[in-house]
Amino acid sequence: MSHLATLCWWVAALPLLPLALPMAVHTRRTALRLAPAAGPERGVAGGGFDGEPLRLLLIGESTVAGVGASCLDYALAGQLASSLAARLKRPVAWRACGENGITAGEALERLLPQVADEPADWVLLVFGVNDTTHFSSSRRWRASLAGLARHFAGRGVRVAFSGVPPLEHFSALPWLLRRLLGWRARLLDRQLHELARKEGWDCHATRLDMRPEFLALDGYHPSTLGYRVWGEALAERFAAVALPPRKAKGLAIGLGA
Repeated sequence: MSHLATLCWWVAALPLLPLALPMAVHTRRTALRLAPAAGPERGVAGGGFDGEPLRLLLIGESTVAGVGASCLDYALAGQLASSLAARLKRPVAWRACGENGITAGEALERLLPQVADEPADWVLLVFGVNDTTHFSSSRRWRASLAGLARHFAGRGVRVAFSGVPPLEHFSALPWLLRRLLGWRARLLDRQLHELARKEGWDCHATRLDMRPEFLALDGYHPSTLGYRVWGEALAERFAAVALPPRKAKGLAIGLGA
């Protein structure tokens, strides 16, 4: 089914390429370019709580590098760790390993060696935007994600993916590119969920009520508010599968993921 959906996308996209490609070139030339977030690539949230810190590792593209935020404490890594610590009532030690513009395949080659031996309880893999805009093949997309995830799963680390962001809401893109790339992003996201379901890994959809204030000045990356809302949504899903079931009237009540 995923191969047929990808074929349908190409059938629809090819006649539009004479219009879409000049738009893409112009957008790349004129886009506002923001720097990655400043600050250390690791930290501890929830230092006031007792207990051994939960070790959280994030690997990914520009959102893990914190583009759009002033420092990593206010980007995805810091916001997720802070919100997760509040929910779990325990410290969360986080590390962010991200690179602006990187694809999953490039991360397998360049980022994984940097964190291959990093002690972690949970790893969050954040990819999809660059694989969408670089037209990564479905086979390379799935193989790269699987290679990253299997390395950590083999070490006993719990693996989670963040869903591919909805490019149709990126205001920096012209209307036609938003439609084409948004469609393609949904195809990659579907393949990501299929892979996670098959392998038994967590996959948390990026389902946010997209508002203009959630985007940074470049109209492409999250703002500090966008990172906070995204981090809180992920923390809610993480906590739901991390906390043990509560009991009420002798019955176990699970917290749904």
